[in-house]
Amino acid sequence: MFARLWTTVSAALLLQVFSANARMMSKVDMQAKQAAAAQRLATLAASGQGQSSTGVKNITFSNPKASAFYVDGTSIPEVNFDIGPSWAGLLPISNATNETRQLFFWFFPPGPQGSLDDLIFWTNGGPGCSSLEGLLQENGPFSWSYGQAMPTQNQFSWTNLSSILFVEQPVGTGFSQGTPNIRNEDDLAEQFVGFMQQFLEVFSELKGKNFYLTGESYAGMYVPYITNYIYENPGVLDLNTRGFWISDPSIGYDVIQEEMPAVNFVNKYKGVFSLNETYMAQIQSLADSCGYTNYSDTFVTFPPKGPLPIPGNNTEGARGCRLWEQIFDAALLVNPAFNIYRIFDTWPILWDVLGFPGSFEQVQVSPIYFDRTDVKQAIHAPVNVTWTECSNINVFPHGDGSPPSFTVLPNIIEKSERAVIVHGLADYILISEGTRVVIQNMTWNGLQGFQTPIEEDSFVVDGMGALGNMHSERGLTYYEVALSGHMVPQFSPRAAFQIMEFLMGFRTTP
Repeated sequence: MFARLWTTVSAALLLQVFSANARMMSKVDMQAKQAAAAQRLATLAASGQGQSSTGVKNITFSNPKASAFYVDGTSIPEVNFDIGPSWAGLLPISNATNETRQLFFWFFPPGPQGSLDDLIFWTNGGPGCSSLEGLLQENGPFSWSYGQAMPTQNQFSWTNLSSILFVEQPVGTGFSQGTPNIRNEDDLAEQFVGFMQQFLEVFSELKGKNFYLTGESYAGMYVPYITNYIYENPGVLDLNTRGFWISDPSIGYDVIQEEMPAVNFVNKYKGVFSLNETYMAQIQSLADSCGYTNYSDTFVTFPPKGPLPIPGNNTEGARGCRLWEQIFDAALLVNPAFNIYRIFDTWPILWDVLGFPGSFEQVQVSPIYFDRTDVKQAIHAPVNVTWTECSNINVFPHGDGSPPSFTVLPNIIEKSERAVIVHGLADYILISEGTRVVIQNMTWNGLQGFQTPIEEDSFVVDGMGALGNMHSERGLTYYEVALSGHMVPQFSPRAAFQIMEFLMGFRTTP
């Protein structure tokens, strides 16, 4: 009895000691650990794997017209540091004297460690979402992301690799001017190339540069079709197109990229969704009956055995089998801040200077940054335009008549020196399992899909360790980034920077 009592008392004392020790992590200690982790990233930046300096390499433009687009890096509203010189404004999509359609651009030269031989083009998707989102919250030289009180220097800006050109396209997006009239991606590509021709006449010193086309989301349509247009029309641009990046891309049918993998995704992140068991059983039963549950296990083989079927023979998802939106609605009941772009977000919804138009319940009431008059004046944007992150105008007035971009991806993979497809694993709006399926159903450089499986924890990020999965075959490299949502350069900037280093040939291995 006494032994049992002593054991009970000892256990109680040990629990008290453990509890006391567990509470000894003060806020100061916690913040110090966080600061040390942040400093480790800063050290990586300073060692040549990113750069927080605002200096730039010397670049001048001889055409007098360029001076009208010059932006003083010390005069950007709310930015309390010099971002260096840049050039911004509107240029037409053709040299026709009566051309009214113009695209807005913001061009940044390379930072001290960047290359003068290269040019990156970045576009966001939508369709109709502004590339200024990418600039301010993903890969530009300064950042103002969700919940940040003010802009900060972006240690992993892609300007530390080369020049970068952000373009609000197609017509109808952001500050861009004119009436949208495109019918498909070929029309979009032709108008973008027309803009680039005008851009290179003003900024002619950029002619002949190595050119990389990059974008995310619906730019999974834009970028492949633009790249294909350039390759299929040699000499249309005085640039050396070397490769492309598409992240969390729309490249296939909705049933493959959203509907089929939705329930599997919820099961993978069951603790995050926190849906009750009754509802889980209901959607699991539907997924089983729709042929979704074991689709990848059955049809995704290495190497593929042949063309992969469309579940239910319906590219949008058969009636009764459209589960993605049902799950979204259920997730919002549990978590009103549920964010399809990054599923880890919880209440409260973070303030966003761009008024993010995603699955957030709240509406931005303070001034949207790029809709401020002082900001518009600083970057030569039209002050009479009400800027929104994603346009209220239908940039494809009669819909996008193009087939999914998997139809052109094989050609541009074959013609590129390197090509990358990137996917954040915490993205629900487009799901990585679906992207894998699309890749396995494509044939490029003589073979269908990847011939060997994608290994777990195979994407190793310098200074951080394994941060997802990676696989490279026949000119295509595919990355999956753990912890990242839809916008990989925003949510995992170190990983995105390393991927761009590989695409541009600054790293020999993925």
